[in-house]
Amino acid sequence: MKLSRRTILQGAGSLAFAVASFRNDALAQAPSAAANPEVPPILFVHGNGDYDALWMTTLWRMESNGIARDRMMAINFTNPTARTDDTVEQANRSSTEDQRRELAAAITELKRRTGAARVALVGNSRGGNSIRNVIKNGGAGDVSHAILCGTPNHGVFALDDLLGSEFNGRGAFLRGLNGGDSEVTPGTAFLTLRSDGMDKYAQPDGRFMGKPGVPTNVTFEGPELKGATNLVLGTIDHRETAYHPRAFREIYKFIAGREPARIAITPEQTVRIGGLVTGAVDGVPTNRPVAGAVVEINYVDRESGERRGDVVHRATTGADGRWGPATVDSTSPLEIVLTSPDAPITHFYRSPFPRSSDVVHLRAARPFIPADKDAGAVVIMSRPRGYFGLPRDTILFDGQEPADVHPGVPTDAAATLRLPASEVGRHVVAQFNEERIVARAWPASENRIAVAELTY
Repeated sequence: MKLSRRTILQGAGSLAFAVASFRNDALAQAPSAAANPEVPPILFVHGNGDYDALWMTTLWRMESNGIARDRMMAINFTNPTARTDDTVEQANRSSTEDQRRELAAAITELKRRTGAARVALVGNSRGGNSIRNVIKNGGAGDVSHAILCGTPNHGVFALDDLLGSEFNGRGAFLRGLNGGDSEVTPGTAFLTLRSDGMDKYAQPDGRFMGKPGVPTNVTFEGPELKGATNLVLGTIDHRETAYHPRAFREIYKFIAGREPARIAITPEQTVRIGGLVTGAVDGVPTNRPVAGAVVEINYVDRESGERRGDVVHRATTGADGRWGPATVDSTSPLEIVLTSPDAPITHFYRSPFPRSSDVVHLRAARPFIPADKDAGAVVIMSRPRGYFGLPRDTILFDGQEPADVHPGVPTDAAATLRLPASEVGRHVVAQFNEERIVARAWPASENRIAVAELTY
């Protein structure tokens, strides 16, 4: 089944291996706040190189529609990045079998916690590969719904080169999943969500693989599956197929069988946040905990980025890498300072948190690179839940469109501003559509980088 973009956009809003453990103070206030026992527990699965924190806004929207926090879970794969060759061991990277095994364990844990016979799985990108793998190889009886968001179900490319790659449509892994008249496993309801031409991993030309002009043998329809309900969400990007409000609407509808009562996030009266500090090894991100990291939270002025009042929270991570919980004002923007071993001191500037979350994970900014050598300050504008699209989006960084964001198909999730030493200490405004963050420029000479991290 395939529906058009017009069908999907009609009525759409414009705008963790963890379960949130904080009490939900606001569910009783929402009209749809009664528990939904007919909705199966939901397990969210992140993509390549990512972590469960990307599902935070989706979790909030689910909670705002009455889905109990303790009936949701988001997996945090230990080594989230795929191997170059799935059959060859590679340090700090995972095979398809590694991910299948971790996901199967998470399904078992969520069933145990909730007492449910089956769960719904929602995955972005590579996460969809893991979902299909676990269902096809013995897990169908545990999974009621499978929602694959921007998953390269027929590969990022389909070539006779790199046949060991998990993302090669001609490789053994995807041929194994796609064999037969139907590409889905009977007994589980499948939904695919894809972009209408703006997903950089579903392109007919190899320019995003560094091979312009070389056919990938993959089309915009690559994420679709024979036998699934296949929906087109419009000109959203690769990550937005999972994390955009439009995607939330379709995810909720498919699992619950009805429209969500609201797309907006319902605020809580008491907000507590916490999370995990992770890092990278030899440039490869991992979700292993980092011990001995210091996390400090400050309130900041929304116009100047200057700190207001005393430190709100300060903690040093133990062996589990966890920080928090910290009780914060739901109306105040925050500066979260991470001092992590062998990494730049990172000053994260964040919009106010409307709801509690224990997946406010922190990974230090990338190390200084040669391009930074003459900079007095380095400020990064980051969008973890999507890419920057020009001219699709309004993107202003210090009053200008960033020069390092490429127009057309959205491919960039970060932009960098380098300031001279004479401008250290001034404020920098990061504007993405309706979200606006004010950061401060910290001295690079002190091994500090500022990150204006967008939530939406």
